[in-house]
Amino acid sequence: MNNPATPDSAPNVPHIPLGQVVATPAVLALLECHNLTPAQLLGRHATCDWGDVPPEDAAANDRAITAGNRVLSAYPVGNERIWIITEGDRSSTCVLLPSEY
Repeated sequence: MNNPATPDSAPNVPHIPLGQVVATPAVLALLECHNLTPAQLLGRHATCDWGDVPPEDAAANDRAITAGNRVLSAYPVGNERIWIITEGDRSSTCVLLPSEY
């Protein structure tokens, strides 16, 4: 995905400070069942790979990088979706299921 917030010359360099990262027990259990770690999805989120979000949400995330607004990524894991939300002030990031929002 060619993302204006992610220069092609540095695709693996984090662009979003995550702040304090927290994850719900349900997310941790789901990831463990699928042999994934939170770090794998957090790495995608931090480098502006928004996962499975509609184009308008991806565009809003791109704008949020410079505007200092909240950023939301969504990733399918098994039959579930995991959301990663970084607050606008970049003080914290939460990894959760949509039903836990």
